[in-house]
Amino acid sequence: MRTEILPDPGAVAIRAAEFIAQVARKAVAERGRCALAFSGGATPWRAFGALAGEDVPWKRVHLLQVDERVAPFGDPDRNSSHLKEALIDRIPIPAANVHLMPVEAEDPDEGARRYEATLRQIAGVPPVLDLVQLGLGEDGHTASLFPGDAALRIVAADVAVSGLYKGRRRMTLTFPAIDRARCILWLVTGPGKSAVLGRLRAGDRSIPAGRVLRCRALLLADKTAEGPG
Repeated sequence: MRTEILPDPGAVAIRAAEFIAQVARKAVAERGRCALAFSGGATPWRAFGALAGEDVPWKRVHLLQVDERVAPFGDPDRNSSHLKEALIDRIPIPAANVHLMPVEAEDPDEGARRYEATLRQIAGVPPVLDLVQLGLGEDGHTASLFPGDAALRIVAADVAVSGLYKGRRRMTLTFPAIDRARCILWLVTGPGKSAVLGRLRAGDRSIPAGRVLRCRALLLADKTAEGPG
């Protein structure tokens, strides 16, 4: 895993936006389209704002979600609400190229199967996304793959629904879908992440984040997340 330590969260956001734009341009030049999957959280939202100002061939880009809370459309807890505000409403991307997780489905597990079909339609069988952006929770989770959750053990599906976590179930990409990506981009900022970031960088597979494939990953972190030393 390549690692870049940057001065502050703003620098992480700018570097992330530049990198995502480069990936998108390269994918479109080589394959005619690009599939990007984004996570939620305050750190990526800042990067999405910077990405809106980058040179990206949006008409050839498909935006997908890494994870989403099971909540009504427009709910402020939903990652899509912030993704829409920070990025989607500010870029010339066709509406048909924005693929939000169908968490409003009466049966969330059926919604997960529908989203897997969407992945296959966009990114092939099995789906290979051009970039998956991940964050890191203080408990070691990434995407909505939480310690002890049954979704950690799923290997035969690319999309799953977690158990309750902080009051809500979540729809999430599974390890196979994440690991298959051409590039994995980690964004980690803030002093509260220093301990778990050390475990991620050490390849600690006892935390969910430590089980993600490392060979095609870029980690962008700020100095406070890196911690002392």
